[in-house]
Amino acid sequence: MADQTQNSSEEKTNLHPRNLHRGRYDFQALIKALPALREFVVQNESDELSINFTDPEAVKTLNKALLKLHYGIAQWDIPEGFLCPPIPGRADYIHYIADVLAEGNNGVVPTGNSVKVLDVGVGANCIYPLIGHKAYGWNFVGSEADYIAVAAAKKIVDDNNLAGAIDIRRQTSYANIFEGIIKPGEKFDITMCNPPFHSSSKEVKEKSSRKWKNLGQDKGTELNFGGRNNELWCEGGEPRFLNKMMSESKEFAKSCKWFSSLISQKTTLPGCYKSLDYLGAKEVKTINMSQGQKTNRILVWTFQDIA
Repeated sequence: MADQTQNSSEEKTNLHPRNLHRGRYDFQALIKALPALREFVVQNESDELSINFTDPEAVKTLNKALLKLHYGIAQWDIPEGFLCPPIPGRADYIHYIADVLAEGNNGVVPTGNSVKVLDVGVGANCIYPLIGHKAYGWNFVGSEADYIAVAAAKKIVDDNNLAGAIDIRRQTSYANIFEGIIKPGEKFDITMCNPPFHSSSKEVKEKSSRKWKNLGQDKGTELNFGGRNNELWCEGGEPRFLNKMMSESKEFAKSCKWFSSLISQKTTLPGCYKSLDYLGAKEVKTINMSQGQKTNRILVWTFQDIA
């Protein structure tokens, strides 16, 4: 089993080169695309247009504008309390897995509906399938256990006439990840996942409280990006979730060329490497993905011989 760490650039302070959000937000263009954004746009201390990123409604409206302007998604909304993802970082994950797929395609990113991707835990926002399909024309299956999130994701798909490209499937068992979702004989080019990385609700609240205090604000445990319990934490946290995913991926080794997941905590990686070595993974990659001061990692593995 080979392990390699990829850096897009030294210290990786910028987004992926193909990411449409590398520059500053063009609020004039965003307001033109979605006039409702206007009421949330203000002049910041640098005399530039911005929004109050601690206001959940402002963040959600910005997302609507970004999706409409850059991806042609005219109808997008999420139920109150569900995770409202930052678009630039979500787009980065899509572009990095596109690079992985290019490695087995003579260095060219494969596009079109012949490429099939499974998004584990698609959420109510359906963000990865929307960006991936609009950016590369890929077909997606999005799995989700929360029935409210399933309904919300399906509504987004239907409202934007994307049912032929994005299939939302309910995961009926919280104990399974791929089982019950991947159908017999079904093939995927890659799977992706943004797993819950906290180990308890208490941990989520404590970290949120510290974040607000560091920003000089007292908002208790309020989450400006929202998020339900199953989106933010699971018993055993990120390591236990990843261990389950890796173990189950072995059972579907012939169904998927590549498996991948975001890794929030660097300390999670050594255990993942050991597990994948034990399971017999033939190739493992760790891709560093940075946005500003925050660094995530994408763990990618396969049980197949990739040409």
